[in-house]
Amino acid sequence: MKILGIGNAIVDVLCKVSDKFLIENSFTKSTMKLINEDEFKKLICLLKIEETIPGGSVANSIVGLSHLDNDVGFIGKISDDNLGQKYEEGLRKENIKYLYNKKKEPIPTGSCIILITPDSERTMCTFLGTAGKINENDINEKDIKNSNIIFLEGYLWDKGDPKKAFEKAIGCANKKAMSLSDLFCVERHKEDFLELVKNNLDIVFANEQEITSLIDAKSFEEIISFSKQIKKNVVITRGEHGSISINKDEVIECNAKRNLNIKDLTGAGDLFAAGYLHGVINNYSIKESLVKGTELSSKIIQKIGARI
Repeated sequence: MKILGIGNAIVDVLCKVSDKFLIENSFTKSTMKLINEDEFKKLICLLKIEETIPGGSVANSIVGLSHLDNDVGFIGKISDDNLGQKYEEGLRKENIKYLYNKKKEPIPTGSCIILITPDSERTMCTFLGTAGKINENDINEKDIKNSNIIFLEGYLWDKGDPKKAFEKAIGCANKKAMSLSDLFCVERHKEDFLELVKNNLDIVFANEQEITSLIDAKSFEEIISFSKQIKKNVVITRGEHGSISINKDEVIECNAKRNLNIKDLTGAGDLFAAGYLHGVINNYSIKESLVKGTELSSKIIQKIGARI
């Protein structure tokens, strides 16, 4: 298997809202907020659902990689309930090896309400459900060792069982890639993430906001300097300024695509990572990998949802 993704198995619930709705409900635009089951039920009653899709950040990337005919798998914890069954069926239809044996859990399968405002920004309210209870027993060491690269998401990291699952996967992997996922995650786990980035990962995906927060950078030059010092491959998306890879001492940039009919930014980072990782496992140059990531992210933001 080329790439094994490990992440939160979340069912995405897409809804269009106004900026006023975000303000009235105290949401910060373009961030992810964790909510409990009661909050999820109350919020969903206020919304009109546009679409329901099996999602999760790394799962979206893995689907993108599968669409490019790569041999990929995914581990994410679900319950044997209606949403869990739909989630598993959805991944298998995408020709993905789903390497988790579901059972009836005391907590239901996780869901994420994605609030899309008129400017195409997405604000996420996530009820992790059983996805947030993943533990080291859910990680099969053989599956990790049989994959060329594991791809992890910052959303998955949390103290206790998820952290142990994360560490087990990293400990026996051949090559490790991770997305910092969200500014909320970085600020919540800054010390742990910095340790991971410096010492445990081979490829790091971040947007400019996330990497700036991680190292408390005052300028982009400071980010480049930090990335060169740690001798990893740090891949940064910069919106209209394109993307950049700092691979050891090499700095390579790629322009953003222009004149796009942007409808929804959901999944832009996930599909960028899919394109870039496709390049890595198919021996593309770094520039070609950045171009492929840009191509996929440009496609996904011109439609609703995180699946091409």
